[in-house]
Amino acid sequence: MDQEFKEMDSETRWQSLYIEIRNQSHECPFKVAKYPENRNRNRYRDVSPFDHSRVKLENSENDYINASLVGMEEAKRSYILTQGPLGNTCGHFWQMIWEQKSKAVIMLNRVIEKGSEKCAQYWPTADERQLSFGDTHFLVTLLSEDVKSYYTTRILELQNTNTGDTRELYHFHYTTWPDFGVPESPASFLNFLFKVRESGSLGAEHGPAVVHCSAGIGRSGTFSLVDTCLVLMDLRKDPSSVDIKAVLLDMRKYRMGLIQTPDQLRFSYRAVLEGAKCIMGDSSVVQKMWRDLSEEDHHPVPDCDRPPQYNGNRVSQGVGGGKTESPHKEQDVDGTTTNARKRSRDERLCNNTVQTTDTKLNKDAVQTTDTKLNNNAVQTTDTKLNKARITESEKKRKRARTTDS
Repeated sequence: MDQEFKEMDSETRWQSLYIEIRNQSHECPFKVAKYPENRNRNRYRDVSPFDHSRVKLENSENDYINASLVGMEEAKRSYILTQGPLGNTCGHFWQMIWEQKSKAVIMLNRVIEKGSEKCAQYWPTADERQLSFGDTHFLVTLLSEDVKSYYTTRILELQNTNTGDTRELYHFHYTTWPDFGVPESPASFLNFLFKVRESGSLGAEHGPAVVHCSAGIGRSGTFSLVDTCLVLMDLRKDPSSVDIKAVLLDMRKYRMGLIQTPDQLRFSYRAVLEGAKCIMGDSSVVQKMWRDLSEEDHHPVPDCDRPPQYNGNRVSQGVGGGKTESPHKEQDVDGTTTNARKRSRDERLCNNTVQTTDTKLNKDAVQTTDTKLNNNAVQTTDTKLNKARITESEKKRKRARTTDS
């Protein structure tokens, strides 16, 4: 597999492989998503769950939510891939989690990215502690929060206020994965993935883990693909027996557009190859290496995209419709190379903005000082000249008076 990856890189075949996968993907009906009453429940007009695999809300007049059940039988893995909740679908989101008996929510986006809301604030902040959803009768309480440099782990309590029953679940939040992009390195991604695995929340004894980003296809597809491939490698004890392309095509039967760019496809292959080292070697040593490389205990990366008025990550929950004005379609292949160059763009922009501002302030200060000095110098010179002229005039007048007398 290593040799195959190197050949793909040297021959720049990722774009052609991505196009092959896109062309070979199954197209299934998604009529329910297009019903008039469901349009305001879709974040993007061109990302819809297939009718045959959509998750249905059980105790609701309208059973629709933009979520797909992806079941990988051999790997004994099932995931619910879904969009980032809208303000008017947060209650449906928690209802789905309760009904599906999910043990974990895996969030791979930030609430605000590039100045746009990509997900409503559906969990309580540390200041709020609790968030209530009256439309579906659920109360969410934040029990604990562990903030690392690039991800945060929360333990939440979900209460059904109709019955009083409660459940605890994990909220794994990857905070530095750019939209349409890839994580900084396979090590940091795999360190995060194995943290999720260690919680036991991906096991078959629990309901399907809920995985979401903004549209629930790009970053969510990458996470699910890598995890499934590594499970299959472990089961078969033969990494070469796992065909990553075939696995992805199988997953695409359940939700459209999984993996959105050739760069995400390449990263998935890299992560699977790196993850195979843990499966086939000393797992404790490899995982420690990933943890060290990821620098998870460093200070969290600042969120440059978050508007200052949020003062954290609180977003108001309106009852407006879906944000269909910003389609989140599979990206054209021609536009992917620039995304690869922008993996740390947000952080660089933050630093550059501060440096540029400081430079401008310094220049302005120097210019202002120079201007003041020049003005003062001119004023002083003019004043001296005027005084000199006055003194000379007075002398002449005095001489004239003396002569007259």
